[in-house]
Amino acid sequence: MAASAPAGSSGTAVRHRFRAWMLEGLADMAKHHPGPHATPQGVVRGQRWWRVMCLTGVDYFSTLGYQPGIAALAAGLLSPVATVVLVVVTLAGALPVYRRVAEESPHGQGSIAMLERLLTFWKGKLFVLTLLGFAATDFLITITLSAADAATHLVENPHVSTVLQHRQLVITLVLIALLGAVFLKGFLEAIGVAVVLVAFYLGLNAVVVVVGLWHVITAAQVVPDWSQALTAEHGNVLAMIGVALLVFPKLALGLSGFETGVAVMPHIEGDPSDTEERPVGRIRGAKKLLTTAAVIMSVFLIITSFVTTLLIPKEAFQPGGSANGRALAYLAHEYLGSAFGTVYDVSTIAILWFAGASAMAGLLNLMPQYLPRYGMAPHWARAVRPMVLVFTLIAFLVTWLFDANVDAQGGAYATGVLVLISSAAIAVTIAARRAREHGWWLGFALIALVFVYTTIANIIERPDGVKIGACFITGIILLSFLSRLARSFELRVTSVVLDDIAQRFIRDIAQRKIRFIANEPDQRDIAEYRDKLQQIRTDNDIPTSEDFIFVEVTVGDPSEFESELQVRGEVLHNRYRVLCLESPAVSNALAALLLHVRDATGHRPHIYFEWTEGNPFAQFLRFFLFGQGEVAPVTREVLREAEPDRARRPHVHVG
Repeated sequence: MAASAPAGSSGTAVRHRFRAWMLEGLADMAKHHPGPHATPQGVVRGQRWWRVMCLTGVDYFSTLGYQPGIAALAAGLLSPVATVVLVVVTLAGALPVYRRVAEESPHGQGSIAMLERLLTFWKGKLFVLTLLGFAATDFLITITLSAADAATHLVENPHVSTVLQHRQLVITLVLIALLGAVFLKGFLEAIGVAVVLVAFYLGLNAVVVVVGLWHVITAAQVVPDWSQALTAEHGNVLAMIGVALLVFPKLALGLSGFETGVAVMPHIEGDPSDTEERPVGRIRGAKKLLTTAAVIMSVFLIITSFVTTLLIPKEAFQPGGSANGRALAYLAHEYLGSAFGTVYDVSTIAILWFAGASAMAGLLNLMPQYLPRYGMAPHWARAVRPMVLVFTLIAFLVTWLFDANVDAQGGAYATGVLVLISSAAIAVTIAARRAREHGWWLGFALIALVFVYTTIANIIERPDGVKIGACFITGIILLSFLSRLARSFELRVTSVVLDDIAQRFIRDIAQRKIRFIANEPDQRDIAEYRDKLQQIRTDNDIPTSEDFIFVEVTVGDPSEFESELQVRGEVLHNRYRVLCLESPAVSNALAALLLHVRDATGHRPHIYFEWTEGNPFAQFLRFFLFGQGEVAPVTREVLREAEPDRARRPHVHVG
C-alpha cells in the first residue's frame, strides 16, 4: 500500500500553487521593467494596434453616453459650437502632443518619464510621485466613476428600477469586483471583451446618429428655429466662439483617452526589427491608435451634440430630466422604440462598466515602471495579479467614501485628466525646444497654455478635485517612503561587473586572506592611504605582512534604489591597489562587492571600517536620504539580510 502524504503537504502545495499563480509573469503588463526581480516568464505577446485601441476606447468612447448631455447643460443652444471647439483642441492640440509623447516615451511611461529627465535626485522623485498621484486620481476615479455611472443607468432603467432602487453602492462594488476578476484572469481576456464592447457600442451609436440626422433633415423647421434662437441669444459668430471658449473646460472630460493610449503602448505589436531603444513599429502603431480614436470620437461628438441639441427639449437635459446624462439613450427610445432603446441601455451599461479596464491597464503598466525602481514598493508590485487586488481594494474604498455618487467624483476625474494632459503638453514643448524645432516648440507652447488655462478654470470651479488629488498624492508619497524605509537594508544591486584590473586584484589576493579597507576618498594622496593603512593595522592588531585592497565608493544619485555595480581597479602612487565603485548607497555597494568576491573565490572576505562620529539617528537619516551615514553597522545589516547563514557571511571589522 502506498504511503500517505504528510499531514501538511497538501496545504503547503496549495499555498505554493497559489503563490506561483499570483506572481506569474512579473512583467505581464509591461515587458521592460528593469531590475533583478523582473522575469521573462509570462510576457504578453504584442497585440494589433486596433485591438489595443479598443481597450483604451472603452474609456474614451464611453463618454458618448454623457458628453452630449454635459455639453447641453454647459452651453445650451451653443452646444454644437462648444463641441466643435473641443474637437479642434482634440485634433490640433491633444493629438499632436500625445503623438510626440509616443515617440519620446515608447515604453508606457508617458509624459511623466519625459519630465523625470529634467530633475535629478529627490526633487525628481518627489515630482514624479506627485504626477503619479494625479495619474492615480485619473485612473482610479475612472474605474469608480464609470462603474457608478453604469450602476446609475441600471438602477434608473424603468424595467428594473423598483427592484434595484437604493442599491447603487452594492451594484457599483459588484461591477468593480467583476472588472478586477477579468484582469485576474488575464490581459488577453480584457482586450477580447473590450473589442466586442466597443464594436457593439459604436455600431448602436451609428444607428442612433443616422436616425437622428434623418429626423433633423426631414423636420423642416428644426434647423432654422435653432439658428434663429442662437442668433437671438448670442448675436454674432465671434460672440458664440467666445462663449464656447469659456465653457470649454466643462467639456474637457472628452479628452480622457489620450493618457491611457500611451500608457498601454508596450502591448502594441511592433515590427520584427524593433529594438528596445527604438521600437519603430510600436511607435507607428501607437500613433495610428491615437489618431484613429481621436477622429472617430470627434466625428461622433460633433454629430451627437448637433442632433441632441436640436431634437431634445431643453428641460429634458436638466437634473432629473429624462435625457440627463443619457441624451443618446433618450433618442434611442424616442425614435427607435423600447426594444432598441433597451438594447442600447444594456450596451451603455456594459461599456461604462468596462471603461475602467483601460484605466486598470494604465495603472498596471505605469506604477510598476516607477515605484519598484525607486524602492518605494514591495517586490511583488511588478506582478500583475497582486496589483490588480490592490487597485480593486482602493477602488472599493473610494466608492464607499463617495457612496457611488457620480457627480461627487466628477471634479477629481476632470482634475486628474487635465493635469496629466497639461504636463504632457509642457513636456513635449521642452522636448521640441531642446531639439531646436522652433515651429513645433511654439505650437506646443500654445497648446500647453490652452490646457493650463483649462486646468486652472476647472480647479477654480471644482476645487474638490484638487483636494481629492492631494489625498492620493499624500497617500502615495507616505506609503512610498514607508516602503523605502522598510527596504533600506536590501542589497539593491542588480549585478556586479568588474573590469580587468579589478578582476586581477581579486585573483591575486584570493591566494591569501582577502582583506579590504573601506576608505572614504578625500585628497587621494599618498599620505591618506599610508595613514589609513597604519590606523587599520594598529586598531585591529594586524601584522605588516598581511595584504590589503582599498575600496572606495562614490555616491551617484542617492534617490535611486537599484543599480548595476561597476567596479574599476586602480593602482595609486605605484603601491596602493584601489577598487572604485559608484552606487546610490555606500553600504549596499560594499555588501554586494563582498558577496560577489565570496562567490567568485570561494573564500569569505574581511572588510575593515572606522567608526563614524555623530548621532546614530542623524547618521541613519544621512544613509536613507543621501546613501552615506554610519557605514559599518549598516553594511553588516545588509549582509545579514542578504546572507542569513553566519558561516557564509563575510566578516565585518570596526576599529
